[in-house]
Amino acid sequence: MKHKDPHFESHDRPKGRHSDEHHGHGRRGHHGRRLFDYGELRLLILAMIAEAPSHGYELIKSIEDRFGGSYSPSPGVIYPTLSWLDDMGYALIEAAEGGRKRYSITPEGQAFLVANQAAVEELLARSKASGFAGRDGVPAQVVRAMENLKLAMRLRFKRGPLDQDTAETIAAALDQAAQTVERS
Repeated sequence: MKHKDPHFESHDRPKGRHSDEHHGHGRRGHHGRRLFDYGELRLLILAMIAEAPSHGYELIKSIEDRFGGSYSPSPGVIYPTLSWLDDMGYALIEAAEGGRKRYSITPEGQAFLVANQAAVEELLARSKASGFAGRDGVPAQVVRAMENLKLAMRLRFKRGPLDQDTAETIAAALDQAAQTVERS
């Protein structure tokens, strides 16, 4: 028997201000099609934590990787979704090192995935189909590495100005990376 939770029914349209579009789930893909119908992101996240318990940031990166960099959910989408899964009894929040929260699936969540296996398989197939060719045909792992570099640079510059030695070290690493890319 299929679970009747209206928050997961993809054919039911949400009412009011708590729709997926309001929360950013409605971001459209390259061809104007909604990437996720209502409730699908929740189902995808639940399937992912069933595969491996994860922190919110790990889920963001994993979803971005699965979709080849073409979609990266914001923390403002991921964390409320994880809280909702916890409230529904589908996910469990565990304290981890450094005050971080780790999310794992509960027996109720596992039963829900079994009851919605066809939708789960479709979502996972959709994510795998787009997983290699990222933005403009760039492989997902390259897009991820470029995004990691941008984030590392932003975080370093937020810490304050660079001294001469640090600037030279960063410049040398970037020059080496550029030469490696050119030779590839």
